[in-house]
Amino acid sequence: MAKDFSTMEDSNRSSNSSIHDVCDPSRRTVLRGGLGALASSFLAPLSAIGGAAALSACATSGGSAGASLLGFKNVAISLADTIIVPEGYSAQVIAPWGDPVGLSGEDHAFKDDASNTAAQQETQIGMHHDGMHYFAQEGSKSGLLVINHEYTDEGLLFTDGMATWTAEKVRKAQAAHGVSVLEVEDKGGKWAVVKPSPWARRITANTPCEISGPVAGHALVKTAADTAGRRVLGTLNNCASGITPWGTYLTAEENFINYFSGGDALNAHEKRWGLKKGGGGGYRWHEHDARFDAVKNPNEPNRFGWIVEIDPTNPSSTPKKRSAMGRGSHEGATVAMTKDGRAVVYMGEDARFEYIYKFVSRDTVKPGGATANSSLLDHGTLMVAKFNADGKGQWIALTQGQGPLTAANGFADQGEVLIKARQASDLLGATKMDRPEWIDVDKQGWVYCTLTNNSNRGMDKQPVVDAANARANNTMGNIIRWKEDGDFHGTTFAWNQFVLAGDPSLERVEAKGNIKGDMFSCPDGLWTDARGVLWIQTDMSTSAMGKGDLKNMGNNMMLAADPRSGEIRRFLTGPAGCEITGATSTPDGKTMFINVQHPGESPSERSDPKAPGAISNWPDKKPGGRPRSATVVIRKNDGGVIGT
Repeated sequence: MAKDFSTMEDSNRSSNSSIHDVCDPSRRTVLRGGLGALASSFLAPLSAIGGAAALSACATSGGSAGASLLGFKNVAISLADTIIVPEGYSAQVIAPWGDPVGLSGEDHAFKDDASNTAAQQETQIGMHHDGMHYFAQEGSKSGLLVINHEYTDEGLLFTDGMATWTAEKVRKAQAAHGVSVLEVEDKGGKWAVVKPSPWARRITANTPCEISGPVAGHALVKTAADTAGRRVLGTLNNCASGITPWGTYLTAEENFINYFSGGDALNAHEKRWGLKKGGGGGYRWHEHDARFDAVKNPNEPNRFGWIVEIDPTNPSSTPKKRSAMGRGSHEGATVAMTKDGRAVVYMGEDARFEYIYKFVSRDTVKPGGATANSSLLDHGTLMVAKFNADGKGQWIALTQGQGPLTAANGFADQGEVLIKARQASDLLGATKMDRPEWIDVDKQGWVYCTLTNNSNRGMDKQPVVDAANARANNTMGNIIRWKEDGDFHGTTFAWNQFVLAGDPSLERVEAKGNIKGDMFSCPDGLWTDARGVLWIQTDMSTSAMGKGDLKNMGNNMMLAADPRSGEIRRFLTGPAGCEITGATSTPDGKTMFINVQHPGESPSERSDPKAPGAISNWPDKKPGGRPRSATVVIRKNDGGVIGT
């Protein structure tokens, strides 16, 4: 097993800086009307990254080593259909699914009977909010909130559910996917979406995107509609997110393969990526949109599964699918910075027995914002993690021609390595993980990754337990962490288990946790605030909630951890059937934004169109009304910093 945190030797590893230690755009004040100047306002201290100069202008430090970072009273577990926050805090709902995003000339209100058209949904906030970030516009008073929308629940989206599909239904479902860019502001103590706004934008499954990097123009991404292999319509299944030091937003395309329908005879590549006849998630887009028929368009699935870069400050910009970072069912993309100014992006694949990756840019970040760094993520080295039993690990490069990644093994060029990143990682002997989801970096340079669960671990003909994934039938999940040897671009690291989720009182070994504080299961979302608090969000299935070993876990929740002591306190519980996800804050740390995804989710994960409010009618609380994913604003009643 890995060494315990208390005995980990740090003396031979320098303290690297995360993006939280460098004044990113969310911590700068850019005057209203001048947001477009962000490209020229990138702060200069690249040479001071990792040193005190980079920290002096940033947010509050973590305080003394002896004082707990957690200053709130924990909340109890709950199954109530509401948001519960600690004493002295308030929660306000903004930006629910179906509200207008604020496009000029558009004001299509949400209709609770699901009769909004596809055209209206294209101008409304998308469904099932996930990762997001606040980009400061006027400091902590106004800014741009960029929100991912992971998937759709057709029992809520359509008046008659998903028993039948039409071209209009497909278009509406595609419009509810993607990303929303909203302008938000504090109006006398209450936050609201600004409507209309020149920055309001919807990016959907039909928005033109550009493939950039080594895969651009590759034969495996060319289609009849795009013979050049450079222009893709849409991004979808957008899960977690990341931000760059030059002011852009990274969104991850996760379970994209479920939207495609394969044929009777699948090739090895299609099987490795989980393509199925009829699709794997109940989506029937292929019946009315030939792009999603992989028999007719076998290369179309290769055009999804990328990290997509969006410039929220430029509504006319084209989203870029950055292929140099590899293809996968990406949960997110978290950026750190090396001492010499290069970007390092950590990524996990939220799928059983898949991998953890990092990408190191070839070039250094330049002053000048998004414009000056428009191709920085197109050049660099993609690596996959191998966790060894002795608490050490290594990063193995996915480079064509090195080791087994040769033409003889099916990798004719670097583009093919990136498209087939899973197969490449298989050959390289990387560690198969228990659904690696969100990743973040704390102020001491530790990199954390949530391994949400994997009930197949150790089952018949499935990979057995190993040092990093040490529990068979891992229904509870865990959080693993590592610290790079030297700098973030290095190829070796030391790792340990930060926490094993589950009830410490249980006798069943594979479900017994070691939590110091409040219990939780199935860690998913992860975010480090400016003080160094590690915020943990959970995603426990509705069918398991409140039953068996999960009976003491309550509704899905958000907890706060002090990384130095390992103490964990429950900060929030969500409405019935939801997932708590996405966390960000204003620069002053006094306003936190989190997302409530799929409130009212049924065990089948699809709501009954005849009884849409059977489990939850949050946040509108109308009898029988549709539950709606939404963003929640959390503030301390005395105006203080969240968590203190």
